[in-house]
Amino acid sequence: MTSGRRGRSAVVAVMVVVILILIPAGLLWAGQRSVIYLPSGGVPPAAAGVVPGAEDVRLTTEDGLEPGGWFVPPLGRDREAAVLVANGNAGNRESRAALARALAAEGFSVLLFDYRGYGGNQGSPSERGLAADARAAADHLAERGFGADRTIYFGESLGAAVATGLAAERPPAALFLRSPFSSLADMGERHYPFLPVRMLLWDRYPVAERAAEVDVPTTVVIGDADRVVPPEQSRAVAEASADLFEEVVLPGADHNDAELVHGPEVVEAFVRLADHVL
Repeated sequence: MTSGRRGRSAVVAVMVVVILILIPAGLLWAGQRSVIYLPSGGVPPAAAGVVPGAEDVRLTTEDGLEPGGWFVPPLGRDREAAVLVANGNAGNRESRAALARALAAEGFSVLLFDYRGYGGNQGSPSERGLAADARAAADHLAERGFGADRTIYFGESLGAAVATGLAAERPPAALFLRSPFSSLADMGERHYPFLPVRMLLWDRYPVAERAAEVDVPTTVVIGDADRVVPPEQSRAVAEASADLFEEVVLPGADHNDAELVHGPEVVEAFVRLADHVL
């Protein structure tokens, strides 16, 4: 009887462990995109009210959506080059206004845009959907006369994955990656080590793998106190890059610190890359 009870107790214990694993795994599988994509801030205001001289634009995606964006012209000197900014996973284009102003002050035209499901846009975000939105942004710049040789992609965090994917399809003059992760699966394993993340993910974003395919000058900016994207993952992207121009490390900088988002060291690093290719 004693051994029987022990056997049943062992079975119950195993079942409890399995349930404790399966429930959060199921929740993650069903609601994973609500964890990955965090649109906030509502519909952005008119561009000119936030960045002087900026204009509101509408992109056109291959699947019939019209994401909103802002086109910010250069201030003063015109380098006759454009920056396509791929946002991170939170906020909307208004959150990147300071970055746009800083880049415009250096003579660049800047395109800020919101992904589907962000900034009041129709649709729901996904890896495939964000790739389509980025292609629409590149098309918009091309229509304005900015060919690939006069366009630099600037991707931050999740946007670094979007920008790298776009660069693998449509190589720009250069690629600037701020706080890139090596892959979404690597990020998932870091933040959810108790779950079989690689089996559950719908979206993959293999950034390091794609960076190895992008043979254009690339700068990777890393905050060495980043608590969202582990610095070692950003270093892995730099190491994998087919044409690494520069790896820039900001000591003590966390993921959303202003110095890492749009600070002078970031802008100066971008200008160095642009001067190199333009």
